[in-house]
Amino acid sequence: MMQRPPHEDFSLKETKPHLGGGKVTGDKLTSTYDLVEQMQYLYVRVVKAKDLPAKDLTGSCDPYVEVKLGNYRGTTRHFEKKSNPEWNQVFAFSKDRVQASFLEAIVKDKDLLKDDLIGRVVFDLNEIPKRVPPDSPLAPQWYRLDDGKGQKVKGELMLAVWFGTQADEAFSEAWHSDAATVSGADALANIRSKVYLSPKLWYLRVNVIEAQDLIPSDKGRYPEVYVKVIMGNQALRTRVSQSRSINPMWNEDLMFVVAEPFEEHLILSVEDRVAPNKDEVLGRCAVPLKYLDKRFDYRPVNSRWFNLEKHVIMEGGEKKEIKFASKIHMRICLEGGYHVLDESTHYSSDLRPTAKQLWKPNIGVLELGILNATGLMPMKAKEGGRGATDAYCVAKYGQKWIRTRTIIDSFTPRWNEQYTWEVFDPCTVVTVGVFDNCHLHGADKNNGVGKDSRIGKVRIRLSTLETDRVYTHSYPLLVLHPNGVKKMGEIHLAVRYTCSSLLNMMYMYSMPLLPKMHYLHPLTVSQLDNLRHQATQIVSTRLTRAEPPLRKEVVEYMLDVGSHMWSMRRSKANFFRIMGVMSGVIAVGKWFEQICIWKNPITTVLIHILFTILVIYPELILPTIFLYLFLIGIWYYRWRPRHPPHMDTRLSHADSAHPDELDEEFDTFPTSRPSDIIRMRYDRLRSIAGRIQTVVGDLATQGERFQSLLSWRDPRATALFVLFCLIAAVVLYVTPFQAVAFLIGLYVLRHPRLRNKHPSVPLNFFRRLPARTDCML
Repeated sequence: MMQRPPHEDFSLKETKPHLGGGKVTGDKLTSTYDLVEQMQYLYVRVVKAKDLPAKDLTGSCDPYVEVKLGNYRGTTRHFEKKSNPEWNQVFAFSKDRVQASFLEAIVKDKDLLKDDLIGRVVFDLNEIPKRVPPDSPLAPQWYRLDDGKGQKVKGELMLAVWFGTQADEAFSEAWHSDAATVSGADALANIRSKVYLSPKLWYLRVNVIEAQDLIPSDKGRYPEVYVKVIMGNQALRTRVSQSRSINPMWNEDLMFVVAEPFEEHLILSVEDRVAPNKDEVLGRCAVPLKYLDKRFDYRPVNSRWFNLEKHVIMEGGEKKEIKFASKIHMRICLEGGYHVLDESTHYSSDLRPTAKQLWKPNIGVLELGILNATGLMPMKAKEGGRGATDAYCVAKYGQKWIRTRTIIDSFTPRWNEQYTWEVFDPCTVVTVGVFDNCHLHGADKNNGVGKDSRIGKVRIRLSTLETDRVYTHSYPLLVLHPNGVKKMGEIHLAVRYTCSSLLNMMYMYSMPLLPKMHYLHPLTVSQLDNLRHQATQIVSTRLTRAEPPLRKEVVEYMLDVGSHMWSMRRSKANFFRIMGVMSGVIAVGKWFEQICIWKNPITTVLIHILFTILVIYPELILPTIFLYLFLIGIWYYRWRPRHPPHMDTRLSHADSAHPDELDEEFDTFPTSRPSDIIRMRYDRLRSIAGRIQTVVGDLATQGERFQSLLSWRDPRATALFVLFCLIAAVVLYVTPFQAVAFLIGLYVLRHPRLRNKHPSVPLNFFRRLPARTDCML
């Protein structure tokens, strides 16, 4: 189902869509809904009915309204035994698919055998008015029902009918004709566009200081006491106290992630390790989070003593509470000065601290238009084995997530939805993902087995965008599968980053990337990894509880959960990235080597002249360097990137990865592969680690040789170096520094006839210095 031609186009394509109805002035567009193409819809708002006639012996009816336009039919919910029902439902029919000249609103009476016609209202499409926001909503009107033969019947229906665009307020909650095959309230809720907000996350710091008056069951031994702290699904513990008494001390910090509203208590238990696999609880306490102190800097927080409760099980299974309470001394606070990392710092979309009091004013606005997708792959099979895709988009920036509506059964879906975010830092990334909706046809009824499939993802760094310019590009949707990289289609986006203050934006480049608490009291790398994992779990759990839910697999894909796992492909890519960075230094070294061997005599002579000038006038060295960098920057301005960066398969080594390396990357943790494959991969990893071990050992050897210059490990070598230092000090004292630099430069740039192929004397001396390799086992 996912086979592609061998040579695919993974490039970024610039497009010229007809945005905002063509209202373009230079690079800026002028209308409110201006980053998408206008889509015309016929809207029908069914408000209510009155005085409907009874159709059965009970003297009442079960009415509902069917809105019919050609082959499309939409129905309201029905009411039982109600002659004056109120629906207030909106139906939207795409104008591109209209194949009729009349619109019918038919009121029917629901029956077990056959629904009876109560009456209808017919509209000529040529007479329906147009509405464009910000015009006020069209007022609904009462219409008399007729029996379909031109005869008026009892009852009236209140309707509003108009032509509008996707900018209409009724668009998001309307029933859409392109989703006519979807039935059921839950399924309809799963296809609508929504805006979500991530929960407000805090770091919770628990400083466990000491405990007093603990009562162990065995008073004849020294207790081995530790404290276990549980916060929701997170559990951490202190080390075993070294004091070995009933008044143990720890003074240890434990960090957790919590989210508002604070629904759970912090549970602490003091436990005694009475045996290798047996722990005895000496006391417990529960601390409600809503009463804790919140701090925004590193000022000390007042500590408190908490009573530890202990229950003893008596005969008969009853619990008896011990009245004498042990105590525990702790300092607990919610940290508002940190930014809770739920994304990788390499492509984070928000870097503000938790506390709103510390936020700086926004510096601009990000506008994103999600236009359409083309060439999507079939993601699932429907009736008759036919491939289908029900695509929707999710975009995340900061705490705001958006989800477009689901386009049913289309490989070229058109969304044309526009969203806006406030920007507080230009060095942030907006992420757009495309997914296949697998919860429209009863997947939830199968114990939730169905998961929304990922179609692809796009990242756009705001700092790479020019301000006030509209970028319209078609981005390839690339997904790595066990059998290689696949292009799943293309997504068409329009992006504009508007800066409200150029001065404030430039000032942001001088500010620290993270809030100051990350530098004044930094967290360890292992703490950050653990806290980020907990933060992503909390965010995915909260968004899953929304309606419609933003499912866990979607949130984890957008937040790149699992990106820290071992991957041979990523390791190769990072190695070649380092080589790419070092290529400039290597190129300069090769160029200088050619200067030294006089490969081009004219260039070497010019370098001699430049070197002589800089020696005579050393105050020109730094100005020359910075002027040279300035000229290089101006020169490269002509070839500056005109398009946003996108995912590069060659840089990622996704197009040349070995199948076994990809299979290892997609393996579960812990592994689920057979033992022979694991043994082969382990041996391969050992060989790679052996080479890395050799390189690290060589670096250590060179460093130890530097240390041995003055350590007298080799007394003759150290004596020679000390004597050389004395002579050099005397010579440099009596000789002007410029003369010394000039002579050294002439020696380095000497003609090849004055060189030999043997290593230099300093290099020979350095290689003979001792290292500690002979002390290694």
